[in-house]
Amino acid sequence: MPFTAPTAEQRFALDHVVRLGELAATERYAAASDDVIDAVLEGAGQFAAGEWAPLARAGDTVGAKWTPEGVVMPAGYPEAYRAFVEGGWGTIGAPEAFGGQGLPFAIQTAVLETLGTANMGFALCPILTVGAIEALTHHGSPEQQVAYLPRLTTGEWTGTMNLTEPQAGSDVGALKSMATPRGDGSWSIKGTKIFISFGDHDMADNIVHLVLARTADAPAGTRGISLFLVPKFRLDAEGNPGAFNDVRVVSIEHKMGLHASPTCVLSFGDNDDCIGHLIGAEHGGMRAMFTMMNNARLNVGLQGVQVAEAATQKAVDYARERIQGTRDGQPTAIIEHPDVRRMLMRMKAQTLAARALVYYAAGQVDRAGLGDAAAKDRLEMVTPLAKAHATDLGNEVASLGVQIHGGMGFIEETGAAQYFREARITPIYEGTNGIQAADLVGRKLALSNGAAFAALIADIRAEAQDAGLIALVDACERVGRRLQTADADDRLAASYPFLNMLSIATAGWLVERLARESADDAPGETRRAIAAFYLDQVLPEAMGQVAAAEADATGLYRLSADAF
Repeated sequence: MPFTAPTAEQRFALDHVVRLGELAATERYAAASDDVIDAVLEGAGQFAAGEWAPLARAGDTVGAKWTPEGVVMPAGYPEAYRAFVEGGWGTIGAPEAFGGQGLPFAIQTAVLETLGTANMGFALCPILTVGAIEALTHHGSPEQQVAYLPRLTTGEWTGTMNLTEPQAGSDVGALKSMATPRGDGSWSIKGTKIFISFGDHDMADNIVHLVLARTADAPAGTRGISLFLVPKFRLDAEGNPGAFNDVRVVSIEHKMGLHASPTCVLSFGDNDDCIGHLIGAEHGGMRAMFTMMNNARLNVGLQGVQVAEAATQKAVDYARERIQGTRDGQPTAIIEHPDVRRMLMRMKAQTLAARALVYYAAGQVDRAGLGDAAAKDRLEMVTPLAKAHATDLGNEVASLGVQIHGGMGFIEETGAAQYFREARITPIYEGTNGIQAADLVGRKLALSNGAAFAALIADIRAEAQDAGLIALVDACERVGRRLQTADADDRLAASYPFLNMLSIATAGWLVERLARESADDAPGETRRAIAAFYLDQVLPEAMGQVAAAEADATGLYRLSADAF
């Protein structure tokens, strides 16, 4: 499939959305000089184009395979993953104390965007490892950090997140996996986990599972959950993978897409010989796991950007080459037809908006890490927007990509359908987009007694120039204030349209900024044209959701459950 790293747009977003220069002026991120950033972005693009993009089609058509000995990746994947490790691409944002480069999370975000645009399924592997590093950095013991973080940082070992069980999906508190003390400080782990991305593979020497489980007499619900580090292979006296740790792959799921990412059913302790190590305090598992989940939610939002960028590149290439119909009496490529132009401009505009929204959230991660309390609140506010809206846009853009291909888009060999199939999981995992909307109206509007929401509205209003954007911000403020005092059912009934409104207002603010700060050159003219389309034709659609956001829950319950 065609792939060109969107390096120039990434750099522009880093400069004008993240405001990377401000981060580089701090002692912690002083290494993030212009030369370093350019080298990282260019190098990642070359690596992804040369090593990962050529494997994307085989990842879909061949996919990962289950065997009694474990999961086997398609040909070329182990070698490409070793090239990732040897190139140091996993070290970008990891702590320097454990072998990382300590660069801003926002730069790591750009690298992961490039890798995922080239091969979305493959890029899930480092995304999960990044989350494991984050959880261990904040909650692991010094001994756990020394033993595991250096090789997770390089990518020599990969990480997973184990929450879901057959009876416990979004309701994490219903999980039944058990941890029993072994008398030496370690724990015996027993249970089954499902939907574990890259739960097994043949690309790394060890896999480090972070597993939620209950301890004996633990309180019911999420209050009784603890987090455990469970390696596939126990470490020997020298810290190297040794004895097998009784973690078995029961099966891998047969999925709609992301076939290059093995989604595993894992069984822990079939032979009562699975050893885990408590991370943080007993019954503190959800706090520790949310560190990993919040990181993962931003990276899933980034997957929306990845698939939108990839689908757009493919659609543009096809539209330039496909001759169909005439214009001014001459055979013409479909890119000249107004309706195809409409779809391509929308794809470009939504990709620009999604990238701006996710990169903005990534910049708040870095500022919060520097101790900025306002940035911490802002990150809390925009995380559900970045996860939900960017993945919704990824689905929209991928669908438009199929439409531009016409009937050939429905044919698997053209490759447009792969993006559409792979995009569909992103609004579901790491907390469904409905859960993100519920989080927004249930927790985030009340954050700091409403001050976090008010501050976001004030920042957008202070910079906004477009009349439609100003009107939308006013509507968001009005609806948000109403929802702060509404009852639970009314808040939840309004949650999704309100999330869309606030997401589009926030993205519109950033898109307008990108246009305003673009230079008078060819890339700047292109960016301004795309931004103008967004502000003129996409942003006004959000005003059509005001009525739904202002309605109460009555309309949702006019039918009984049986009447459906």
